[in-house]
Amino acid sequence: MKSAERQRVIVERLRDADQVGVAELAEATGASEMTVRRDLDQLASRGVLRRVHGGAVPAAPSGIEPPFAARATAAVAAKRAIAAAAAELIRDGETIVLDSGTTALELARLLRGRPVTVMPLSLHAVRELAEAPGVRLLLPGGEPRPGEQALVGPLTLASLRALRFDVAVLSPCAFGLDAGLTAFDLGDAEVKQAALDVAARAIVLADGAKWGRAALAHVCPADRADVVITDPGAPEDQRAALADRGVLVHVAVPWESR
Repeated sequence: MKSAERQRVIVERLRDADQVGVAELAEATGASEMTVRRDLDQLASRGVLRRVHGGAVPAAPSGIEPPFAARATAAVAAKRAIAAAAAELIRDGETIVLDSGTTALELARLLRGRPVTVMPLSLHAVRELAEAPGVRLLLPGGEPRPGEQALVGPLTLASLRALRFDVAVLSPCAFGLDAGLTAFDLGDAEVKQAALDVAARAIVLADGAKWGRAALAHVCPADRADVVITDPGAPEDQRAALADRGVLVHVAVPWESR
């Protein structure tokens, strides 16, 4: 099978699946796994797909945000492992500004019962912490985005700028060495930037599926983070390159993979 035919098979399979693996593509095309990897790299360079560990996923448009409900059921084990690692880095008594997003919501659940002060930037996390024992809950102003329930706008920015936090926990929409932290919504990006500005240190939660991607709005460079917590799906070469820039990269392994 020629290269163009193999790549056509790959693209057709990605139309019907959320992810394709190197081994299954090698079987479908009759090519070696090394050849399939080269095909995937070529398609990724043209923006047709995005490479992930062991295969590829469709390339998502940078201006289209997947629904919160869909993201909440994706990579749940990885997100919970990442959230657990983040919880270990937060000390009792600290003040935290907690970003919106599904991984941040997992962290909110783990902070219940901890003696910490938290300002959540989404109503999903507010509801999770509203009656949590031990937690001092600070509510920002702002307008919740439909579906996301992330708080944005001048009231949210004013709430953030009036305070100082020990740590900002950010959950970007996409993450990459070149693009940095990015978000689909312009208002959300502005809120994330403000959270960084008022915190002494920054912890970024980015599962492997977010790496190597870019959304519409730039938040900050990748090495603006003090710590990046991810899972084994994040590309090893990019993790190493980020560590070389002085960022502590922690790989959280889901229990199912141990």
